[in-house]
Parts: sequence; C-alpha cells; structure tokens
Amino acid sequence: MIISKLTLQNFRSFPEKEITFSPLVTILLGPNACGKTTILEAIFLLATGKSFRVEKDLEMISFKEEIGRVKGSIEITQLDAEQIDLEIVLSKGEVMGIKTPMKKYSVNEVGKRMIDIVGRLKVVLFWPEDLELVTDSPSLRRRYLDFVLIQVDREYRRTLLSYEKGLRQRNRLLEAIREKEAHRHQLIFWDQLLIKNGEYITRRREEYIDFVNKLQISNDKLQIKSKIQNPNYQLEYDRSIISRQRLDQYSQEEVAAGVTLVGPHRDDVKFKIQNSKFKIKNEEYRDLSHYGSRGEQRLAVLWLKLGELAYIEAQTGGKPVLLLDDILSELDHEHRKIIFEVIGNQQTLMTMTDKHFIEKNKLKNAEIIEL
Repeated sequence: MIISKLTLQNFRSFPEKEITFSPLVTILLGPNACGKTTILEAIFLLATGKSFRVEKDLEMISFKEEIGRVKGSIEITQLDAEQIDLEIVLSKGEVMGIKTPMKKYSVNEVGKRMIDIVGRLKVVLFWPEDLELVTDSPSLRRRYLDFVLIQVDREYRRTLLSYEKGLRQRNRLLEAIREKEAHRHQLIFWDQLLIKNGEYITRRREEYIDFVNKLQISNDKLQIKSKIQNPNYQLEYDRSIISRQRLDQYSQEEVAAGVTLVGPHRDDVKFKIQNSKFKIKNEEYRDLSHYGSRGEQRLAVLWLKLGELAYIEAQTGGKPVLLLDDILSELDHEHRKIIFEVIGNQQTLMTMTDKHFIEKNKLKNAEIIEL
C-alpha cells in the first residue's frame, strides 16, 4: 500500500498544495513551522478520520476559511492492483450561512460514512510526542490503541463509536439521577450497550498487546538485523472490566460523581522492562514510567512502533505507510540505525530540517521535497 499523491486546500497553512510521493522513501525537508508535520497530519487524517495533533477538527481549517479539504490517491497492491481516491472535507459547521456537516467523507467521489473510509489507508506514525506514551496520561495510551485498531478492524470502529456515544448518554443520565430528574431503571439500556461493546473493545486491545509482547526488536518478522541490549520490554494491560456486577458495585459512586467509573474508557497500559542489573521489590519487570531512564523509555516506544508495523501487516496482509516526523533528532546513533533498516521495508515519509543530515546518513536515494 502506498499513497502516491496528496492534495490540500485550506488545510492549516496551505491554501493550495499538491505533492507526489515516492513509493519508497520521501523526505519532507524544511525549517520548523513550514508545514512538514501538517502534511503527515493530513495523511493520518485520511487513515484514521482524526488528527494526531488536535481534538477539534476546525483547528485544521485555514484561518478565516470556512472549509478545508484533504484528498489522497492510494494504491493498494496486495492482490489485484487498485487505486482509490480518499477525500475528507472539513467545515466549521456553516458555509455561506448554511449549516453543513463538520466532516464529509468520500471514496472515488462517492459519499461515505466515516466508518467506511477509515482503514482504507493504513499508517504507522512515529513523532516526538509518542515519546510521552510511557509517562503521560492513560488517555494518551488509550487513544494510541484506538488509532491502531480502527485501521485494521471495521467492527472495532463501529463498536468504539457506539460505546463512546452510549457513554455520553449514560453520563448525562447519571447527572440527571443525581439531580432527582431521572430514575435508575433508565440506565438498563445503556448498561447493556456499554457491557456488550466494552467487552469487544477490551478483547481486541488485549489481542494487540499480546501480539506486541511476543515480538522482540531483532525478530525476523520485523526484518531488522540490529541487536539491542536487553530488548525485553512488555506492555501490561490494566483493564477496567465493565460488567453487570461491577456497575452494581459502583452504582452509588457513579451517581455521586455523575460519570461512569468502569469500562475501557478507564483502561491503562504500562510499559515495563525486564530487570537485569537490579531488582525493585523483587519484581521481574520494572515500570518504565517510574524506574526507567529516558533512553530506555525512548527505546520502549521504538519497540512498540516496530510491533505496530508488524501487527498491521499481520492483520491485513499489506504493509502500512510509515510516517516519521523529525524522530531521528530524538534518537541516538544506535537507535537511528534501526530506523534506517526499517524505512526501506515499506513506503516511508519522513520530515527533516537538516539537509546535511541526509548526506551524512546515506539517504541520497530518497526523494527530497523542499518546503
């Protein structure tokens, strides 16, 4: 799978922009704030229906414009060669005084729902903010899991949308019950919906985490020759199981808080590394968020991203597009070597600010687009 062309209109700093990519490696070269990350953001939007930078879609629309547009030509080559055009049109809710959808999706100029366009293009993104996956809030790690799984599992996309909608409705109802404006029996429908969808979300997240835990950086499936000392990382899935029993258990606390206290929206994932030189509380693994060096944390995220590449290929039979946003500046020499081995295994689009870095690291065969 490759993205051959990207067209932007009123998307952030680009009034109009068309870019053609190499099927191998393309380097987007330019100074900071020239729009390199914006191009990767547009591609990620086509793949997932969401931005990896902002929560509000309207922030991607150029200042003072009413609509923004992203269009990508995708070539799928697993079996029979196929080319499709994906397009997302963003609005602020009103165009020329007329109410309009915030997002409109199309495939080959035929209108589609979000659930029908997400996953047509599959990507793996590695950008500097990913280095905070180890130490930042659980919501960041849950969002990461969702970005991976919605690309490979249509049912996960449907289930997640249903769960999130049901969660909002249930929370509003809990607030109404707290204010004596509704009755507990009104929760039954939403309880059943959340339990059913929550079980599927939990199962798929668990399957992905188990897959990654079985891989090592030097695994042949990743086609990497480099060996890294002590690559024995593990992800620990801290599930928040949702069931009739647990909802009953927390029923009073939920009404008092006005929010649902159990379920996959409360999940967390912990990064751990096998103890080698010292023990902490006699545990085999130590938590990297508390007991890991910055270097170990960076390597853990790199290990995760390599596992993500392998997982998407295993699930779909095709290689995703690899998006690298100025990540080489965050890694040391040994870890850069891993990246250099990986970039030739699938289409790779990477941003960079230093032209000399390209020459120094033998990337002369890459197509360079200066912005």
